[in-house]
Amino acid sequence: MRFNRILLSVTLVVVALVVQVSVLARLQLPGAVPDLLLLVVLALALVYGHVGGALIGFGAGLLSDLAPPADHAAGRYALVLCVIGYATGLVRPEKGQLRSAAGPMIAVVAAAICSTLLYAGVGALVGDTAARHVGLGGLILTAAVYDLLLAPFVVPLVMALARRAENDPLADSRESAGDMSSGWLSAGTGLRIGGQRGALRVRSARNRAARAGRIKGVKRL
Repeated sequence: MRFNRILLSVTLVVVALVVQVSVLARLQLPGAVPDLLLLVVLALALVYGHVGGALIGFGAGLLSDLAPPADHAAGRYALVLCVIGYATGLVRPEKGQLRSAAGPMIAVVAAAICSTLLYAGVGALVGDTAARHVGLGGLILTAAVYDLLLAPFVVPLVMALARRAENDPLADSRESAGDMSSGWLSAGTGLRIGGQRGALRVRSARNRAARAGRIKGVKRL
């Protein structure tokens, strides 16, 4: 199960990063860029919890920091996604199953706003003032809108894949086979015991009838 989780997370993160760098970043949209990587981390954290969300977020952010054309310090986005993955995992629903779409949509908007603010805050600490020149308010608004529009196509699919990877079909088949075999065995032993009891009853009835016939015969004599 751990291997399935790691394999799926790495595959989804790599695919999301490639799509974001090669497609979404070249759309020349006003304001921010749709953050597909953030949505993948958020969806996986909703299934795996805060520990898994933090680890996946750190790995995804570090991979984004090192992937070209990165123009910021390495580890900056890794910190942002690690915090987002941890915070999202804390509100993970029971068994990773959502009852409504309102919760994930609120989480997407909150993650988009918090990630933009945190990224700008970390940039200000290291001397990067690009967010001030672009306009932090416009970045927050466009990031929330773009991620919210993209979320219905990404978050449910990623969560479904994560829940499916968590299940072990071999173990389930073994358990079902064990239950069936135990059921067959119990049924078989029940039939045997019932058959043996029925045979004993028939024999005892025959013996009683034979004894009664012999006694009646003696009395006639």
